[in-house]
Amino acid sequence: MTRSVAIFLFDEVEVLDFAGPYEVFSVAGLRTLPQKPFDVFTVAEKPSIVARNGLKVTTDYTFENMPKADIVLLPGGGGYTPDGVAFGSRREMNNPVVLEWVKKQATQVELLLSVCTGALILGQAGLLNGLKATTHFMALDSLRAISAEIEVVEKVRYMDNGTVILSAGVSAGIDMSYYVVSKLLGSEIATEAARYAQYDYWP
Repeated sequence: MTRSVAIFLFDEVEVLDFAGPYEVFSVAGLRTLPQKPFDVFTVAEKPSIVARNGLKVTTDYTFENMPKADIVLLPGGGGYTPDGVAFGSRREMNNPVVLEWVKKQATQVELLLSVCTGALILGQAGLLNGLKATTHFMALDSLRAISAEIEVVEKVRYMDNGTVILSAGVSAGIDMSYYVVSKLLGSEIATEAARYAQYDYWP
């Protein structure tokens, strides 16, 4: 069985937030399983984006033409300019097109994942109410401010709510991705993938 993994991109997305999980899911099981376990693709509201520090990315799909996904991952990145203008995930969390897309995906996918401040988008969409959630340590209060129904957890690398799994900031998304691989395919596959990447932080 091959699961499709859609990674949402937007202007000013943090590069490691999406590139780390992209790598983990892309190589997991390739050396040990007879069938590719994950088909990873990128999706955005528009055909191309400019990530943090000017990295230009042409996305595989837009919201209009993306195939059905089994797993959707929302990365983070961004903040506010000196004059208070939101950018990156802080802008997307108030983008009605993005929020409607996320809500729709939540009704269809096996797993909904977030990295860093991608959690703010999930929270703003009302998808974290009644759940335990985490995000970048500098955005914990922002997550709390979205809803009193979100139980914000500090000092964890990731938090598993069953169908919704969230990670702390940036590199924690890699840990979460290996955890998801382990959850779906077993710890041996996750460990082999981490060894291939020489990622020594995965047990």
